[in-house]
Amino acid sequence: MKFKTRLIIAFFTVIMVPVVLTSLFILLLGRYQISSIEKTYGLTGTTVEVLTNPVQVLGQLTVEPCHELRAEAVANPDKLEDATYLNEFNEMLADKKSCLIVRKDDTITYMGGKVNRMEKVLEKLPSYGNTETTSEAGLYFGGNVQILVKQIDFQYSDGADGSAFIVTDVGDMIPEIREFAVDVLIVIGLVLIFTAAVLVLWIYRAVMQPLGRMQQAAQYIKEGNLDFEMKWETDDELGQLCRDFEEMRRRLKANTEEKLAFDKENKELISNISHDLKTPVTTIKGYAEGIMDGVADTPEKLEKYIRTIYNKAGEMDTLINELTFYSKIDTNRIPYNFDTLSVNNYFNDCAEDLALELEQRGVEFGYFNYVEEDVRVIADAEQIKRVIHNIINNSLKYIDKPKGKINLRVKDVGDFVQVELEDNGCGIAAKDLTNIFERFYRTDASRNSSKGGSGIGLSVVKKIIEDHGGKIWATSREGTGTTMYFVLRKYQEVPVNE
Repeated sequence: MKFKTRLIIAFFTVIMVPVVLTSLFILLLGRYQISSIEKTYGLTGTTVEVLTNPVQVLGQLTVEPCHELRAEAVANPDKLEDATYLNEFNEMLADKKSCLIVRKDDTITYMGGKVNRMEKVLEKLPSYGNTETTSEAGLYFGGNVQILVKQIDFQYSDGADGSAFIVTDVGDMIPEIREFAVDVLIVIGLVLIFTAAVLVLWIYRAVMQPLGRMQQAAQYIKEGNLDFEMKWETDDELGQLCRDFEEMRRRLKANTEEKLAFDKENKELISNISHDLKTPVTTIKGYAEGIMDGVADTPEKLEKYIRTIYNKAGEMDTLINELTFYSKIDTNRIPYNFDTLSVNNYFNDCAEDLALELEQRGVEFGYFNYVEEDVRVIADAEQIKRVIHNIINNSLKYIDKPKGKINLRVKDVGDFVQVELEDNGCGIAAKDLTNIFERFYRTDASRNSSKGGSGIGLSVVKKIIEDHGGKIWATSREGTGTTMYFVLRKYQEVPVNE
């Protein structure tokens, strides 16, 4: 669930849940209090309106006493001058929060003592014949008096005008209505607390738990511990943040492992170069000392010593060049100079150079070109020559036959030109064949000094070929030899429609 959706749900929850729950509880409390009012005061047919309009309840309480008093006033008006009767009737009204007042002409002949502020009440009493107060509903007086007056007009036997008033104090609610109001306030408070608790728990589970996991993960990363997994349970924004955090952790771990591997490779490179430089340096130093000590006492020996020193210096120069080129590869700063090359012309020239070089080393060289004259490729001539020389130098290290042999074949394979360099060396084991293009990988784990090399020659070859948009691979049979293959995409002119 998206976090935006959660906020919308939370918004409507804050509004709807309190309203629904409060309404439900008020309805139940209202039914209970209505039942209690009816039972306590002997009423029937009471509606929920009594809970919001206590005047209605108090008015209903005096309906029967009002009927009784009216009947008595009509049948025996002089009885309303009987103090005993009036006191008994007034006591009966007291239970209904009311009192009796009797007036003869303009003189108050009886006044119950249960209503507060009697002086102000007497001022409010209507005159004889008031039709509003003679109804069953009575007349309500507000302000600082808060009374409900029901008036019964009659005539005494002597002809005097008489009025009996049932005065109900509505300034104080009946206990059940007061309890209902208090209960409503309590229910509203409990509903709000319940709603807030549910929302807090929901938000805590949806927000705080993922934040807690991310805080723990950040602490792990701060301490350099990347060997953990950031898990998420939701598909909202926080879940996405957890996924991004996990992806960041994976990348940090990959970068850290890559850096460690890089540092290891650099150390291995330094170790390889140091090892491979030590041999020619030792040789040069030994032959130079031989010359200085006069060991080379004949022109032939002197020439041999000087040529050996020269060859070993050449090996050192090659190693240094490899190291320099490797640093350019590692920073993607290989200086390419692409051009359109004729396949036949380019490889014919390469073959001539290779034939002379391999002849001096006593290695037989075969050149086979199966490509048409007009086939061209886009390539860097210098870098492709580096590829061929690196492959051949690698082959020369592992030729173990009395008569070494290397063949160069150039073939047309559709959209590509395929170059094959085959030797009759010792071959490569199947378990090593897939790793030979990795940096610093050597099949001669013992680092036989007679093989030499820094271990980056074939990794340089792979990098150059891939930067040309081609690919390189190898096949080999132990004891028979190895064949290296690489392909270059042909140059094809695209016709322009006029």
